[in-house]
Amino acid sequence: MTDKLRALRAAPWGAIVAGTVLALAALAAAWPELLTNADPLYADPAQSNLAPSARHIAGTDLQGRDVYTRVVYGARYSLLIGLGATVLAALAGVALGGFAGLGPRWLDQVISRAVDVLCAFPGVLLALLLITFTGPGIWNLILALGLGGLPIYARLSRSQARVAATSLYVDQAKTYAVSPARIAVRHVIPNALGALPVVATIGLGSAIIGSSGLSFLGLGPQPPAAEWGLMLSESRNYLRNAWWTGVFPGVAITSVVIAATVVGRHLQRRYERRTA
Repeated sequence: MTDKLRALRAAPWGAIVAGTVLALAALAAAWPELLTNADPLYADPAQSNLAPSARHIAGTDLQGRDVYTRVVYGARYSLLIGLGATVLAALAGVALGGFAGLGPRWLDQVISRAVDVLCAFPGVLLALLLITFTGPGIWNLILALGLGGLPIYARLSRSQARVAATSLYVDQAKTYAVSPARIAVRHVIPNALGALPVVATIGLGSAIIGSSGLSFLGLGPQPPAAEWGLMLSESRNYLRNAWWTGVFPGVAITSVVIAATVVGRHLQRRYERRTA
């Protein structure tokens, strides 16, 4: 019994709860019909700004749409944009960082200076500038946020690739006349990407915050889409009389971002213990 109690106390409950929150968000994004059978776009002006009740557990908004249903369906937009931007930033950043870390010195200098230029702008500001030229929309938002997050992955992969390229096992592979391409694919790249899941998990939370903020400004999905940032924007003038229209999407954003950060920190600690 004592061993079981120690095991329970040692369990990473924070990461478990955070993982559960992310799993629920993923479920809402993939199969929202399992969590609600209502239509997020159905409006009934006669039911506008109703307080939370048994019929509408999160109340209704100004147009009489069910807030809970819209929060559930809003996970699809937020996770799609967040994941899309994170994957785009990771793929492009790893490719550039890998070329910089394994390529000739002149290529390293060119890529490093280009990444430094991107780093001169905060990610959200860079995304805002890009959307100003490309226009609002989901795919433009993914592209803008992905480019804004690219420098983090590029610098990480470059430094990790350089460390891996100068390691003993790579030197040993060279003594056996293994080709540079085979060394890069079999030894350098896999070891250089060890920390990528950690950074990507934390970056997912940042991308969701960025997408919600830009959607709040009207640069993401357009009305009547059920997107968390857009829901906050539509509710900002009615918080005194209908606080629930902004609180519930705000709680959804905060919960998912905190959960992603907690899971990312947990993965980071495990990775650091493994590499220590």
